[in-house]
Amino acid sequence: MAKWSDDQWGAQGGYQTVAGPSPGYSQPYAQTVNPPTPYPDQAYDGGDTKSPYEGGRFQPKKRVNDPIFLILFILQLLGFAALSGVAINGWIKVGGLGGGIGGDGETGSSVTLNWHTVYLLLLVTAAGLLLSTAYLMLVRAFTRVIMHITLVLAIVANIAICAYYWITGYYSAAIIFTIVAVFSVLAYFGFRSRIPLASLLLQVVMDISKHHLSTYFVAFSALFLQAALSVWFVFTSIAIYARWTPGNPGCGTTSSCSSGKVAGLLFYSVFSYLWTSQVIGNVALATLAGGPYGCWYYFGPRDLGQMPKHPTLSAFARASTLSLGSIAFGSLIVTILELIRMILNAARNNASQQGSPIEACLACCAELFVSCIESLVRYFNRYAYIEIALYGKPYLQAAKDTFNLFRDRGIDALVNDSLVGTTLTFGAYMVGLLCSLFAYLYLRFTHPSYNAEGQYTAPVVLFAFLIGLQCSLTLSSTIEAGVSTIFVGLGQDPQVLAMRAPPLFAMIAERYPHVVQGVPRV
Repeated sequence: MAKWSDDQWGAQGGYQTVAGPSPGYSQPYAQTVNPPTPYPDQAYDGGDTKSPYEGGRFQPKKRVNDPIFLILFILQLLGFAALSGVAINGWIKVGGLGGGIGGDGETGSSVTLNWHTVYLLLLVTAAGLLLSTAYLMLVRAFTRVIMHITLVLAIVANIAICAYYWITGYYSAAIIFTIVAVFSVLAYFGFRSRIPLASLLLQVVMDISKHHLSTYFVAFSALFLQAALSVWFVFTSIAIYARWTPGNPGCGTTSSCSSGKVAGLLFYSVFSYLWTSQVIGNVALATLAGGPYGCWYYFGPRDLGQMPKHPTLSAFARASTLSLGSIAFGSLIVTILELIRMILNAARNNASQQGSPIEACLACCAELFVSCIESLVRYFNRYAYIEIALYGKPYLQAAKDTFNLFRDRGIDALVNDSLVGTTLTFGAYMVGLLCSLFAYLYLRFTHPSYNAEGQYTAPVVLFAFLIGLQCSLTLSSTIEAGVSTIFVGLGQDPQVLAMRAPPLFAMIAERYPHVVQGVPRV
């Protein structure tokens, strides 16, 4: 076996299922204890050790799963491209609507958005990209303390933004962020005792990524695709306003322009943006789960010589072709929930502006309820995508097997105890908040003519939040893929984790002995 540096796990003998080490120490890239001898595509001769190819793992059937959703996804993307082409072409013909960065904001049309918003949302996209990258670098540099830092900063950000909205009189947002701030404070005190195990798990995942630079290549590729999609979406949205809003130069005297048409086309654009964004992030997740992380779990570190050649490229080929329909299926469910939440958010803002507190409160409660469902579905889907990445299953079969996995061995208790996903979500949430706050301050201090009465503040701030959030979630999927892959492997083949990362296995076995029993093979 290759020589390991002094910061390795250091366990050379068998593992113990008693107290593990303190996660405060950095012990990167857990090495294999008593590694197996080379094996062909078949089960091992004895013991609990099984072939990594068992059940078709890493060797899925050559068939396209969920083709209907694959076709729907391709059609909606083509439809968005056609709509974008028509809208942007019509917008260019009239030379835009004037306006620019900063200034007095009095140029351009007062009917709809102008270049002010184009530059604003482009700047928001750049800010989201930079902030997301900076957060990943912080996770990489301060793995052991990043959970405490992120949770505390999230609380501080919630309180600060809440106070700012109260001071500036944006009461509908102030009420929401007051509730969020209170819950974030209470959640932190409940999470503190669970941080050690999650910290150790995060260290293992980050240390695996050190030895597989393809994880960062996939993450940044997905991030740049997400940023490019956001820029495309920005230009398309502004062009739709300019092309079909009555009274704009791009509309002319034709009768095809109407506010209803603008609303419908923008709704479709948002739907396409969210669905495509989801698919980009989930393809990246499936690539990493079926590539470096999954291969590390079942084949061991690259130095052992058992890992297939180019695992990341092979996993990407499967995720972007045979399994793309399944990924699009799961992503569509989350997209629909996101749209419902956005509609409720708009209803809440409208009721607040019209002075209807009861309607605003009801819409707020409904929005929180849908948001909780969306979070649960998004969380569950992540594990379903790993089943898809490892075995090439259709979405419904992967979802069923994931549910059975959680139910049969109580692995949901372990998953819920991990704060890695919570930490990364808080980080993405903070990036989205900072982007939305930047957009709000820009509108407040530049005073664009189209927003003289503040009627476009809510949609612009919402777009900015979505762009920042999606950029950060796409980048953080690198880490979540590793965490979730270890959880899935632990539920199906816990003895493998005992070889790969003995200290982590020992801590899990001590706290959740029923989890490490695995799932019975039928």
